[in-house]
Amino acid sequence: MNPAKQTDDYDSPWKEAIETYFEECLEFFFPQAAVDIDWQSGYKFLDKELQKVVRKAETGRRSVDKLVEVRQKSGNSAWVLIHLDVQSQGKSDFAERMYIYNYRLFDRYKRRVASFAILADENPNWRPDSYEYSLWGSRVLLEFPTTKLLDYWEKWDKLEQSDNPFSILVMAHLHTQATRKKPVERYELKWTLTRRLYERGYTKQNVQMLYRFIDWLMALPPALEQQFEDNLVEYEEKRKMTYITSIERSGIEKGIQQGITQGIQQGITQGALQKGRAVVIQVLQIRFGALPPKLVETIKHIEDSNYLDTLHVKAITVESLEAFELLLNETE
Repeated sequence: MNPAKQTDDYDSPWKEAIETYFEECLEFFFPQAAVDIDWQSGYKFLDKELQKVVRKAETGRRSVDKLVEVRQKSGNSAWVLIHLDVQSQGKSDFAERMYIYNYRLFDRYKRRVASFAILADENPNWRPDSYEYSLWGSRVLLEFPTTKLLDYWEKWDKLEQSDNPFSILVMAHLHTQATRKKPVERYELKWTLTRRLYERGYTKQNVQMLYRFIDWLMALPPALEQQFEDNLVEYEEKRKMTYITSIERSGIEKGIQQGITQGIQQGITQGALQKGRAVVIQVLQIRFGALPPKLVETIKHIEDSNYLDTLHVKAITVESLEAFELLLNETE
């Protein structure tokens, strides 16, 4: 299980969920865009390209920003850009920042940019969806589609009936907000959501990944965390479905995630990087046995602790060593 945290972490699960289930994300929140995307042509995350724009924007702390290149079905089937922002805190300059990112991305890459926002904050009245200003008859306007997670309290039946992975993430997110300083209630709701993963018939890989999001969001105090783990072991044994309590989780995610998290918290130091590289290699060795020397050398030369954290997650969930190598090569 994740170590108990002093504050709830909303951004990391959302970032990882979007990277893992991007198509499902748009289908769930922005279906008008999803139906006009040529998914067979693939899509590409452009995080490094976005960082170049972000560093210049200097508009304050952002939450979860993703830039994705997709091919449009309609029109001339052009490659276009999607800027997706998950904002967990209300910010007075949020709409302005969306506008700045939009025009900077268009100016840099000369491609049309669609801006979308998922408002994950707790203020029901904060609903920015446009930015504009005018001067002497000159007018600038950006309107961007938004979805407000708080509105899903009134659509709970839709969440419970949906098989989309983001229905689970939205329920976990809302339960996390509602149970702050209510650990027993959070325990019960977390247990309900976790059982739902098995009842819906998800694959083992999807159960592991979706549970990771639930566990990441709905952190419990140590005593309840231990009780939850004991109940989960018993539940899986009865169902003969050791999806979460198998070696991928109990031997890797429980111990190694703690190590890599501590390493990141210590800052980007050489020691932290070495620990991050070591745990990625260890996960792969436990799951797939001996590793190709070239792969090990590639991992040992990675200098980005955030990237190592991403690779650690992929090492836990990827289906094969070949798939991991392909992912690593594409990213590089």
